[in-house]
Amino acid sequence: MPSTRFESGAALGCGIRQHYFRFMRVLLKLTLDCTPDAAWRALRSPAVLREVVAPWLDFESLEPGGLPTTWPDGQHRLRVLAFRRFPAGQERVDLTSPGGLPDGVRMLRDGGGAETGVFSAFDAWDHRMAVSALPDGRTLYRDQLLARAGALDALAWYPTWAFWQWRGMRLRQLAPTWRFDPPGTADAEATQKAGSAGETEAAS
Repeated sequence: MPSTRFESGAALGCGIRQHYFRFMRVLLKLTLDCTPDAAWRALRSPAVLREVVAPWLDFESLEPGGLPTTWPDGQHRLRVLAFRRFPAGQERVDLTSPGGLPDGVRMLRDGGGAETGVFSAFDAWDHRMAVSALPDGRTLYRDQLLARAGALDALAWYPTWAFWQWRGMRLRQLAPTWRFDPPGTADAEATQKAGSAGETEAAS
């Protein structure tokens, strides 16, 4: 699926070429009650994504090994479930971490989009999420979606805007529960627990 492009070094829409104003644009600017490190880890967490979109949507991995603890940059194929139960097509998450940003700003970009199903009506998708520190230690979160559904733009605008407001509400609700572990810590603990459980079952 084609996706929009930004001028080099532009942050969340600054310096967008004039013709990109034809795209639907949805913005969020939130204060999250967590540290920037915790917020950054959450943005890369499939588990957090599933919590944020619930109960309207859910995702299952189409990749070998299922959903990872943390998504690396690159492409990840998902099955979309409406209301957490009903198949609603397939989606490709395509993550990159743009550079050239102001000091202290980290950004995650998803330039993928739906490949089949109702959401494939969007023929362009550029979703950018940025975090930075506030003076009190909390996180400033900025979010921009540029999307295009062609002749269906007028119909798609309000549901997309409303869903983005839901995302914003869920992010604020969940942020106090996020924490940052040094890389590998959470995975190591989960692996150790799984191994211990397997040994217990084998012994019994």
